[in-house]
Amino acid sequence: MNINKEPVWLKIIRILLGCLFLFSSFTKAVDPVNFGITMNDYFVSFRMGFLHPLAQFAAVCAIAAEFVLGCMMLLRVRPKLAPWGYLIFMTFFFFLTMWLAIAEYLEVNNIKYFGVVHDCGCFGQAVKLSNLGTFLKNVVIIIPTIIVFINRKRIPDIRLTVLGQWVAIVIFAVITVLFQLYCIRHLPLIDFTDWKKGNDVVKAFIDQPGEKESVFIYKSNADGKEVTLNEDELMEQDPDFYDNYEYVDRKDREITKGRKPEIDGFNMLDSNGADHAYDYFSYDNKKDVYVLFMNDLKETKIKGLEKAKLLAADCDKHDIEFVAITNSPQEDIDKFMNKYELEFPLYHNPIDPVHGPFMVRDAVRSNPGIIKINKGVVAGKWAWRDFPAKVDE
Repeated sequence: MNINKEPVWLKIIRILLGCLFLFSSFTKAVDPVNFGITMNDYFVSFRMGFLHPLAQFAAVCAIAAEFVLGCMMLLRVRPKLAPWGYLIFMTFFFFLTMWLAIAEYLEVNNIKYFGVVHDCGCFGQAVKLSNLGTFLKNVVIIIPTIIVFINRKRIPDIRLTVLGQWVAIVIFAVITVLFQLYCIRHLPLIDFTDWKKGNDVVKAFIDQPGEKESVFIYKSNADGKEVTLNEDELMEQDPDFYDNYEYVDRKDREITKGRKPEIDGFNMLDSNGADHAYDYFSYDNKKDVYVLFMNDLKETKIKGLEKAKLLAADCDKHDIEFVAITNSPQEDIDKFMNKYELEFPLYHNPIDPVHGPFMVRDAVRSNPGIIKINKGVVAGKWAWRDFPAKVDE
């Protein structure tokens, strides 16, 4: 068949649709764990929480299907079949996102609560859209999808045999699945999280207290006028100052204002409820800090924990701080520390199990995972399979 018979306008629409699916699948494939979390959120929202064990598998399959369809559309592989896949794909998400937009509207206006998912995850964490924005996006996309579907017979096959085309489809699927498995076993090749390397986590997450100094108010015995002096200024006064001035009061004066974090919800509470986040995450802390993230102690890989214990021991030799944080309750923390004989502190970050915020889970796509902090900035990040054995690695 002569490929020039495809109308230019159809070719442009086909290429744009193919590129859109490839971009969408790539933004999710670089961080399939995040899309697995989104899939699980959907299961919970639709009262299908029993499907939790299948969330990651479903995410990998959905990403692979989207990538394969994008390649098929762009390269004209099985061009009569690809539009069917696009139409099914887009019709499903058209009605799903329409429902999500309606449900979110009803929730926002306190009409009815559905526990709706607020981030569809259609572009991973690279591009975040509201449910209404996602639905409007799908309204726009489904129009060219229908156009291509109606004109699918006008799209010529790539110059391959039928067997060759099916082999190409299998290759597309294998490539994207292997790529996702690599990112699952290690870390996303492109990190879109708030904890990516180089990010200032102090500014993002830590409540910065204001600086204060003590000042002393004295009144002149001669004319009754008051003077305010800080400690240094008071030490510089002549001995006869106290004969001429009478002490009135002591107050705290603000030097610098405190600053709230950009994102609320991160803290490191000990068993007494004291927050140690500022102790470790501050610009004044000159030491490196290795933080072990274990969002759910019941799902923590013990092989990773054993590797973390070796690194913690090496940190201790070099006077480097090593701490851990989890979302699990204090009762589980106590049992976990006793069972595995942990010698480093394990702090608690309390969350709402449904609404979060899931700071520990979202910081690193591994359980356990380690983030190295240097003067408030992320200096290193590892999945448990890649934990360094020593602090200088």
